[in-house]
Amino acid sequence: MQNSFLTKTPIAHRGLHDANRPENSFAAFQAAIEKGYAIETDVRISKDHRLIIFHDDSLLRMTGLNQAAENLTANELSMLRLGGSREKIPLFSEFLEAVGGKTPLLIEIKNVPNIDTKEFIAQISNALEGYSGEYAVQSFVPFYVQEMKKRRPDVPCGILGTAQSSKEDFNGSPLWRIKARVIKNMSFNKRIKPDFISYHAPDYPQKSTEKFKGIKLAWTVRSVTEEKAARNFADNIIFENYLPKR
Repeated sequence: MQNSFLTKTPIAHRGLHDANRPENSFAAFQAAIEKGYAIETDVRISKDHRLIIFHDDSLLRMTGLNQAAENLTANELSMLRLGGSREKIPLFSEFLEAVGGKTPLLIEIKNVPNIDTKEFIAQISNALEGYSGEYAVQSFVPFYVQEMKKRRPDVPCGILGTAQSSKEDFNGSPLWRIKARVIKNMSFNKRIKPDFISYHAPDYPQKSTEKFKGIKLAWTVRSVTEEKAARNFADNIIFENYLPKR
């Protein structure tokens, strides 16, 4: 199973972004490649069911448009610009072509409401068919991870976790506290059998993280001091705002 980078190579959160290179942009991805870091990024879906690279549920923070990403077509999304720059929202296919195996990828599958899990994961799996680079997949949604493991048993698949979820993280769901406990405690680990976990760095350690004996990642680390603390519990870091040692 391909997994060496998960323990050896620091992972740039949404690419190596800064004031001049927006997160999840081609410029940020190229900068990570040039510095020799792995890339963490986010995949979700457009209104016309094209896979796109974008983190937030809403487009507001990064583009100024107060709309959900899935309410616009891929063509409409391509007209927007990230963080006031000339950078556009990439298609997943464009992202894979641009990286082209030059550095490892950690792909987070974002939670998309009202979508068929099998169809969504099948689309992502199919897009990765034939990709020659090293990559791993993670999600907060255990059933996305489970489905991807079925389709790509040779690819490391991990579960994200945090002890600090809010109601807004679950789109105001009346069941948000239950869902938050599930994420905090990684309640589906025994059923899903993830290859690694990716936990909020300040929340280490938890009973769930100590119980897990596989590879552990910590996110999002933003300084040498935070990295030192995270590495007491985690094998590797997902970082931004500074340059960790290779």
